[in-house]
Amino acid sequence: MAKLKTNKTKLVKQHLLEVGHITSWIAIEKYGATRLSAIIFNLRDAGMDIKTENIEWTDRYGNETSYAKYVLNR
Repeated sequence: MAKLKTNKTKLVKQHLLEVGHITSWIAIEKYGATRLSAIIFNLRDAGMDIKTENIEWTDRYGNETSYAKYVLNR
């Protein structure tokens, strides 16, 4: 029996619907999606209400940096 295929946009959409948020790290680990911002752009274009939260933190070398957390507005 052939395995049903899906695409990364559908996987990220389902994750947002089930969990409510996603980061690039989660998208890479779970779905192999390395272009999360492009997927989010397309989901927004399709009508999903997704906001971006910038999370600021200090890395292991003491550098201040940030990353995006995408949150589905319900």
